[in-house]
Amino acid sequence: MTLSSLKLATNYSTISKAMVCEKHGQPKDVLRLKELTIPKIKDDEVLVKFLAAPINPSDINQIEGVYPIKPRFKKYGAVGGNEGVAEVVAAGNKVKNLTVGDWVIPDTKAFGTWQTFAASPENELQKISKNISKISASTISVNPPTAYRMLKDFVNLKKGDVIIQNGANSAVGQAVIQIAKAWGIKTINVVRDRPNFDELADQLHKLGATLVIKEEDLRANSTRELVKNLGSPVRLGLNCVGGKSANGITRLLGHNASLVTYGGMSKQPLTFGTGPFIFKNLKACGFWVSRWNKEASKKDKQYMFDDLCELIRGGYLAEPWHDETKWELSDDNKTLNRKFMKALSKAGASFGNKKQILTFE
Repeated sequence: MTLSSLKLATNYSTISKAMVCEKHGQPKDVLRLKELTIPKIKDDEVLVKFLAAPINPSDINQIEGVYPIKPRFKKYGAVGGNEGVAEVVAAGNKVKNLTVGDWVIPDTKAFGTWQTFAASPENELQKISKNISKISASTISVNPPTAYRMLKDFVNLKKGDVIIQNGANSAVGQAVIQIAKAWGIKTINVVRDRPNFDELADQLHKLGATLVIKEEDLRANSTRELVKNLGSPVRLGLNCVGGKSANGITRLLGHNASLVTYGGMSKQPLTFGTGPFIFKNLKACGFWVSRWNKEASKKDKQYMFDDLCELIRGGYLAEPWHDETKWELSDDNKTLNRKFMKALSKAGASFGNKKQILTFE
């Protein structure tokens, strides 16, 4: 179906190819490619064609049934994927704020982005700038906002201030480095040791990292000296690992600093030294971008996304490191399923620094 014919699709049904699960379980076992019939859109709905959608760890956890947000199960099952960018290809008569050709991202939980087409009420979508790449647009609603809000909402950071984060090679970590660099904030970036540590450190430095250190060196006196030489106390810590790593970055925080936890990749509980919390007057809190999305106004969201798009256009926020898997509409279902499963396997691999992104051609 061509774009010109889709503009008239308000009067017709559309076939969407989608990765669907019918029950919770390991994604490789429960996901199946299905052809879904999207009925004629309602007056307050738009029909969208997806351009790109990533496979995120939270998507996998959601299908497994271990994530707080659950899939939207319907008669045919639930379409996977929470993040992505789509183009409006048809609009109902009562749609006011979107028009054909607009780019949109989901503004509701468990939207289902691993599909070629979808119908949605316009209030479940957020308009996004078309003046960025579809890769940037498809990955702008989870990781960049997480980084942006943690840098904005917990400590009044100023130019020259210092923060520390673990999991610095993650997509959120990369965004933190780049946004902080754009705002003149220094970053101490902690990653696990690995055979290609020097290569990874070089990549993070190119993004704007001030220091890159091994998790195993957090307690070393040499690390304390490196931090001291930055000339300002560490005011904010960002933790997505937990366990010993969280404890280690806590010991490098300055007085009256805050530690924000937004993940727990080690699956170990948070353990902190009593002394630093008492004598440095530290604070610890959590952050979940889904909660922020639920509570924030459309105006606040639009302001943030406009700001992030400006950073992208200005060259301050690059596309995440990624592998692209092309879903071509001409592919048969067996080929599409095979391509997806290969990308899914990479998304769950240990030490995987690259985000897996589906692009729909």
